[in-house]
Amino acid sequence: MLDVETMLAMQSALQERYRGWWEPIEPARGLNKLMWMIGEVGEVSQILKRKGADAVMNDPQVRADMVEELCDVLMFFSDVLLCYGITAEEFERAYRAKHQRNLSRWKAPE
Repeated sequence: MLDVETMLAMQSALQERYRGWWEPIEPARGLNKLMWMIGEVGEVSQILKRKGADAVMNDPQVRADMVEELCDVLMFFSDVLLCYGITAEEFERAYRAKHQRNLSRWKAPE
């Protein structure tokens, strides 16, 4: 299973490999990375809009395309975390806390 720590390490390795060619990982570039991530989310939504959920579920190529675009989203997401020095542990704590708040936020349907 790919966890946040592993994703960050993999993305750091990519950033190191392309240092000087890709824009640097620093707080001043975090907004750019976030905007690129949003662009990738748009590509995911275009697949769903153009092909439909049925194709994503039943057409292996459409599904592969969607999964690849979701990976792009996660790669830029990882870049955002790296830009701001957010560690896997910090992210996990916040995610778990948010999950707990959401569990008690709404009354579950009966």
